[in-house]
Amino acid sequence: MTPLPLGQTALIVVDVQKAFDELEAAGKRRNNPDAVARISELLAAFRAKGAAVIHIRHASRRPTSRFAADQPGHAVKDEAREQAGEPVIIKQVNSSFIGTNLERRLRDKNIEHLVIVGATTNHCVETTARMAGNLGFDAKLVRDATWTFDLAGIDGEPIPAERVHTMTLANLQGEFAEIVTASEVINGLR
Repeated sequence: MTPLPLGQTALIVVDVQKAFDELEAAGKRRNNPDAVARISELLAAFRAKGAAVIHIRHASRRPTSRFAADQPGHAVKDEAREQAGEPVIIKQVNSSFIGTNLERRLRDKNIEHLVIVGATTNHCVETTARMAGNLGFDAKLVRDATWTFDLAGIDGEPIPAERVHTMTLANLQGEFAEIVTASEVINGLR
């Protein structure tokens, strides 16, 4: 991985919300149990170096959703809570760019490199990474700082979260984003 210039790099923390804890408590199985710890490490590294951090939160339009703004699941997980001066952008669809001012914020600050983490790999993280690449940003998706859940295939066959995660990363690699690890990012901040 090439070095990341501090003044032109932002950490984008996508949907690290308590609703995912609720899904796990309800029996949904996920991969990458250490993802939030990696996100916490990345937050600490970006903050220590004075690099930009932007938090994204999903606010579902469905009133019964765990992610609805008035539901407990909408709250951010403690390990990823924003600090003073770190913007929080609320989105209502999968992409962090649609219906938000994220692109304008990044362009105004001359940010060219995006380090993307959060949940879930194959939904909001993937959509955000695809759009970042399409918009011309140098997107880095941190494979050990994102996670997903088991899925049922179109014919009902079980698809383990690990397979969903790996396939999503393979789809993004090269064309939309560079797939990296948290340690590579931390070592690459210059």
